[in-house]
Amino acid sequence: MIKFQSFNGTITMISDFLIGENDEGAGCYKLVSVDNGFGTLVNFVVAPTTYFVDNAIVEVGDRVTGYYDANAPVPLIFPPQFRAIVMAKDIPNRNVKVDYFNNQLESNDGQLRLNISPHTQILLINGQPFTRIPVNRNLIVVYGATTKSIPAQTTPYKIIVMC
Repeated sequence: MIKFQSFNGTITMISDFLIGENDEGAGCYKLVSVDNGFGTLVNFVVAPTTYFVDNAIVEVGDRVTGYYDANAPVPLIFPPQFRAIVMAKDIPNRNVKVDYFNNQLESNDGQLRLNISPHTQILLINGQPFTRIPVNRNLIVVYGATTKSIPAQTTPYKIIVMC
């Protein structure tokens, strides 16, 4: 099971990332360096399969949050290098949570519970409608305000189901 972890900061560099010999995948993979402003730097390997929330184009200077699998093997190098599963450009008054949500629509870390309304868009990664209740799945949740309860509750704008 994927254990989602996130890292938030400002993009300091974007460069091509070669994955094999003979320029295999040239231009298809990127290395995105992110600095959290406190001296911690992380490199994200962005693949063609990395999901960008709202199809956002990111560039140097943008604040982003990268989500990766904390259980995946990583090379022992500095700065750490993680394969990005989801990237979200930070936008004021918009929150993004990537996690496994159980049959109560509560996140795996117990921090967020979803209250789905008829206005909540529920989509697949390819943009097509998801026609079931999105329980017991990995979800990308886009939302605004939350309650101050534990877990916080919200009615999301959009849910992207990661099948």
